[in-house]
Amino acid sequence: MEIIVALGIGVLTGSGVWLLLRPRTFQVIIGLSLLSYAVNLFIFSTGGLRTAAAPVLERGVPGDLAVQADPVPQALVLTAIVIGFATTALFLVLLLAARGLTGTDHVDGKEQQR
Repeated sequence: MEIIVALGIGVLTGSGVWLLLRPRTFQVIIGLSLLSYAVNLFIFSTGGLRTAAAPVLERGVPGDLAVQADPVPQALVLTAIVIGFATTALFLVLLLAARGLTGTDHVDGKEQQR
């Protein structure tokens, strides 16, 4: 299971970096989103990948960290998802404003000469 998650993180990171290096603004925004997804998955995996672990304490049973899920990475990822959504929306508004002002969606503001 860990190797699949590690490969997924690697694919998301590689795709995000590749898209960040593209000349169009929309591709850069998608690359940033993929990188944020990779970081979220990495943070989530630091809590340990357990199956059938109870998320909260049960009544009458003493708490044991060996059988409980770690809530801190889950809370961090939830916060990062909200912040990532807000920054993606901000970047899309900036993309539309820059497209309206310059007439192009290239990162440097001008079309490439061929």
